[in-house]
Amino acid sequence: MTQDRPVLGILLMLGFCVLAPFGDAIAKLLGERVPLGFTVFLRFAVQAAILAPLVWWGSRKWQMTRRVFGIVVLRTILHIFGIGLMFTALQFLELADAVAIIFVMPFILLALGRVFLGEEVGVRRLSAAAVGFVGTMMVVQPSFAEVGWPALLPLGVAVNFAAFILLTRLVAKETDPIGMQAVSGGMATVMLLPVLIWGPSSGFGALAAASPDMIGWVLLLAIGTVGSVSHLLMVWSLRYAPAATLAPMQYLEIPVAVIFGWLFWQDLPNGLAVFGICITCSAGLYVIRREQAIARARLAKPVTAHGVPLAAE
Repeated sequence: MTQDRPVLGILLMLGFCVLAPFGDAIAKLLGERVPLGFTVFLRFAVQAAILAPLVWWGSRKWQMTRRVFGIVVLRTILHIFGIGLMFTALQFLELADAVAIIFVMPFILLALGRVFLGEEVGVRRLSAAAVGFVGTMMVVQPSFAEVGWPALLPLGVAVNFAAFILLTRLVAKETDPIGMQAVSGGMATVMLLPVLIWGPSSGFGALAAASPDMIGWVLLLAIGTVGSVSHLLMVWSLRYAPAATLAPMQYLEIPVAVIFGWLFWQDLPNGLAVFGICITCSAGLYVIRREQAIARARLAKPVTAHGVPLAAE
């Protein structure tokens, strides 16, 4: 069993919080050079190429039961559409705004967890989710006024990845995370290959034939590498520090996205968006704190000789 090393876990999660928005910035740069279909294909192909050797050399578990395999197929399809939506959104929105809107996802997860997994969600967490959603709408509003309906694309990304995480929860205890990501990368590459071959004849611009220049190829390899490494950093961080310690850190992605947006495009969120970001982050952190408190309370409940909490008797 891996020994807890909180400082190392925090440093690894910090690396994830820097690399994830950096990957989004690369995707935004690529949108100006390479069609969407080819970018998404290379994103998953590089993921498979990086992770497959780790699975092979590390003798990691990658075989799956029929049930788990079916869930991973659905999870992979969601991942493809989620990344496609995100890369499309980045062509219309400022980087920080797109990332901030996606942080409505924890609130969507509360609702999905209650409906599909039967998880208990109290009034205070539901209220915080409502407040966080209002904050997100404050971020959406200026972007909607400027670019129209594409400002809603990050909301689609949030719903998509909430379902993605929900499916991940269903199989997390039955698979090795690196093995599952390697298999998923291979699945996505196979699924996207026919699209890449026949897409140019469809007349759909996002699937047009790709002819990247040298910078385009560098960015394509970079986005696959950054996406894969950032995921590994997140997985490894959870080996050394509890999820409750690391969860609040993910909100660091928003200020990091602001920094990258300013460095690459001199973009900064306007006043209303900044206020909305603050509300969303505060509500999200409150939800995390409530879940931590509930988890501690459950652990603190005395149990009978049969292992049943006294409060439940």
